[in-house]
Amino acid sequence: MTEVSIRPARPGDGEVVFGFVRQLAVYEHLEHELRATPASFEAALFGPAPRAFCDFVEEDGVPVGLALGFYSFSTFEGRHGIWLEDLFVDPAKRGRGYGKALLVHLAKRCVAEGLARFEWSVLDWNAPSIAFYRGLGARPKDEWTIMRVDGAALDRLAGGEEGTA
Repeated sequence: MTEVSIRPARPGDGEVVFGFVRQLAVYEHLEHELRATPASFEAALFGPAPRAFCDFVEEDGVPVGLALGFYSFSTFEGRHGIWLEDLFVDPAKRGRGYGKALLVHLAKRCVAEGLARFEWSVLDWNAPSIAFYRGLGARPKDEWTIMRVDGAALDRLAGGEEGTA
């Protein structure tokens, strides 16, 4: 019988986290944007001031998926929430409830910690994931547009300069 469990990532798991994130980048056609390394995950998750957390779903003691997130804050609620940055299950292990198990685990964490919300984004072309999330009761926030400043534009903004479109 298969044993399924969820455990937090621990020091030394940076390579495993990176492996799943690399697979996710390929799936999302964003491999060209992948700058992370196993060392950067070790630092982010286990350094002196960690600002992110990661949980693995394991099958017979072997990680088959991950949920990586961080605490957000709602000014309207006046409370924290969880932002799920990435959820990924090995394609060969999908359809076994592992993704749902990770989401349930994080929802329980939100409830136990008195958090206001649990949020994430999904690529608009990813119809299977959108249907899966809707089936769990998630609803899209269509009236919001995610904005990002990075790279040279971030450097310009930090220097007080105006960006270019």
